[in-house]
Amino acid sequence: MATTAVGQPLSRVDARRKVTGTATYSAEHRIEGLLYGVIVNGTVARGTVSRISVDAALAHPGVLRVLTDFGKLQLAHPVDRLAFYGQPIAVVVAETLEAATHGASLVEATYERQDAVTDFDDPDIPSQTPEDEPDYSRGDPAGALASAQVKVDLELTSARENHNPIELPSTIARWQDGRLTLWDKTQWSQGAARTVAGALGIAVTDVRVHNEFLGGGFGSGIQTYDHVVLAAFAAREVNRPVKVVLTRRQFYYGTGFRPASRHRMALGSTAAGRVSALVYEVRIENARYRTYTDGLTDLPKFLYGVPNTSTAYRITPIDVHSPASMRGPGVVLGNFALETAMDQLAHELAVDPVELRLRNEPTQDEVSQLPFSTRKLRECYETGARRFGWYRRRAKPGSRTDGDLLIGMGMATASYHNNRRDSSARARIHADGTAEVFAASADMGPGTTTSVMQVAADALGLPASAVTFRLGDSSYPTAPLHAAACTMASVGSAAHTTCNALKAEFIRRAVADPNSPLHGANPADVQVRDGQLETSGARDTYRDILRRAGLPSLDITGNWGPGDADSRISTYGYGAVFAEVSVDPLLGLVRVRRIFAAYDVGRVISPKLAHSQAIGGMVGGIGMALLEGTVTDHRDGRIVNASLADYLVPVNADVLDLDAAFINTEDPQADPIGVKGLGEITIVGVAPAIGNAVFNATGKRLTDLPIRPEALL
Repeated sequence: MATTAVGQPLSRVDARRKVTGTATYSAEHRIEGLLYGVIVNGTVARGTVSRISVDAALAHPGVLRVLTDFGKLQLAHPVDRLAFYGQPIAVVVAETLEAATHGASLVEATYERQDAVTDFDDPDIPSQTPEDEPDYSRGDPAGALASAQVKVDLELTSARENHNPIELPSTIARWQDGRLTLWDKTQWSQGAARTVAGALGIAVTDVRVHNEFLGGGFGSGIQTYDHVVLAAFAAREVNRPVKVVLTRRQFYYGTGFRPASRHRMALGSTAAGRVSALVYEVRIENARYRTYTDGLTDLPKFLYGVPNTSTAYRITPIDVHSPASMRGPGVVLGNFALETAMDQLAHELAVDPVELRLRNEPTQDEVSQLPFSTRKLRECYETGARRFGWYRRRAKPGSRTDGDLLIGMGMATASYHNNRRDSSARARIHADGTAEVFAASADMGPGTTTSVMQVAADALGLPASAVTFRLGDSSYPTAPLHAAACTMASVGSAAHTTCNALKAEFIRRAVADPNSPLHGANPADVQVRDGQLETSGARDTYRDILRRAGLPSLDITGNWGPGDADSRISTYGYGAVFAEVSVDPLLGLVRVRRIFAAYDVGRVISPKLAHSQAIGGMVGGIGMALLEGTVTDHRDGRIVNASLADYLVPVNADVLDLDAAFINTEDPQADPIGVKGLGEITIVGVAPAIGNAVFNATGKRLTDLPIRPEALL
């Protein structure tokens, strides 16, 4: 009997190519006549370039052009003045990377400086309410907080964080007959095509973007930044292909970041542990030239059944590059504030933190007043607590030791909206019985190439080995950005829908063909397994149907979208994260001993890949909790620690014992394959779980991220 592909722990189909070096990333394509471009960055946060000298650079052997006039380009920021430190002011194009790099060092600029502010805590800079994040209120939060029997009121902060995937931002641009081809490290090939076309003033149909392999992203490749446009611009100006790869330091200046934030989270509760009031106020840094917002207030107003709730979102525009989405954007920080306050409230009430959360489970989405599609959060708490060994936790902080170390346990809830977006796919079956599915999606690491293949294989009734999912090309059918945990629900559903339509077309042809063994059969009775169409003992195959029709292949393009589902149901993923830490009281050193999380994320297409996603999210959460923070010199806006030598990220020694489990559930109301997004939720509860474990170990409630050793001394 044939085994379905979905639910099997398959290895990544592209794993061998990646580990043997045959996977070709954007900067590795061999293009005839390739030149190298290096960007020259401005060194003031606000002002104009009054003079730029390029003579020395042009005199350097191998340098062909120095481009300084970007006036005709439409960029996200002003081109006639400097809006942030590191803004490109020139591109040096040379025959070799070495010549371009040295030529860039010879470009000299003088500036007319203007007073700049790069510290968003500057009291002279007023904050603003963004148009897309209006204040929210239900009930009487101020009154309920004032009259609450037990109150918690915390001030919390988080540092700016920068994306640090392995692969650097890189682009190769080539023009042929007025058409532009880009090989780009982007999480959204069709979005990149639109942005570059708009920036250059050409038709989007004249731009094709390839992005088959990505070496990580975490949100850094959603937007299309200056280096991509400048590579295309330079290639057009010199009439030869040009490659631009940012250095690690330029990565910090040239792309977005998770903005620093300031929070106030106040909870009011009855003595019995029913939360009656929630007041959440948050402020993040922003650029002056562009407004950026994300979902900081989503979970505080949604996660628990609090009748009196208010949220207020503010931005402070300063002279910096615009922030951008970073894994778990916004939600991860709003949840840190909420779950830290919930843990403090549990301590004040002398109630187990899991029990407090159970007492405040809502019966419906309090914001939309819609029913939950599925919400198996109770099962997440129960599974996580049991497998983690939560019963060993001691309620009194500082009461458990291991030699000279203090040991603590903490937990936090996680949730993330189940994003689904319109998507398309093309499915094709060949005369040899193999199939291909195409969509303009991407795979920055979660295994999209594998998981969509599994869905397609089951829909077509083929073994997984006979199906290939092809992505990474903007000319393929429309797909949404590879971010916001929407890829599997969107692209996977489009592949499922399209492959079922293609299977139905083969069945229709077979039952209508007098030469088919299935002629005259009821199409509804035909089953397809391993490429064979069967009913009542009669069999036909994809191969034979194509052979009789004289066709080398047959394909169909289909579409899927969520329609009005979000107006009828509230669909989220859920999780419970448990952490154990040790704290050295003499050094203030926190070590994560282990993390276990249980998730309700709908149908799990590939258990092996899902577990890998969970582990990756936990690693990112450890970085947020204990290590990561971008430091700015506010005299000029320069990032001080713009390198992996100075910007700390977790390494193998920091991730000792990480594990996850998935609750057996599906969400058929949300999408036809019953999945929920997994990519974002796995980081959401990690930082507060670690912070709450530190409190349990030490009795010190730390509310600033990252948690630094000096805060524990």
